[in-house]
Amino acid sequence: MPDHRKKAFAVLLGFWIAALAPAITTAEPEPGESFAKRLSVEVQAHRRLVEVMDRAGHVPVPFTTDGCSGGLSMAWDLIADILPAFARTHQGRPPWEACCVTHDRAYHVAGGARAARESYRARFAADDALRECVLATGVRRTPYLSQTYGLHERHIAGAYGLIADAMFDAVRLGGGPCTGLPWRWGYGYPGCFPGKR
Repeated sequence: MPDHRKKAFAVLLGFWIAALAPAITTAEPEPGESFAKRLSVEVQAHRRLVEVMDRAGHVPVPFTTDGCSGGLSMAWDLIADILPAFARTHQGRPPWEACCVTHDRAYHVAGGARAARESYRARFAADDALRECVLATGVRRTPYLSQTYGLHERHIAGAYGLIADAMFDAVRLGGGPCTGLPWRWGYGYPGCFPGKR
């Protein structure tokens, strides 16, 4: 396998890990930690969001998506434009972009939740489904990438595992309700603070 392909793969993997892997996550509970304690981190924001959703009659604005948020789809497009061989091997859009769009659909409507605890659980389920979808994409692509790069399948699977976990951590950390960010949980509804969209 040509060195430039190995380097491109390594650069891409490094980019995704650096861009997505936060230092902390709100995802996994500590041993013995209760659901109530985990929920308390987000519960106030989920309560504010549910109030906003109630005022909007649970009718969000029309659905929009940016693919994989945080500029990930945009960065992929840029790399694919600059490196045609990368685009041929990895596609012009992230191979797991459909996972991101499905995730956006859940985030847009806040999972259809009507109460704070339901909203919390729906968000966690959406984030976990994103991780599982990215892993499934990796399973489908592993044989091809292993052959293309001359790497053992466990290395490709390991890279997808890192990407999936980093994406999960990123959305857990940066996707909470009432943040004002365009990719927040419940982004199909007005912001939780007066004057915010």
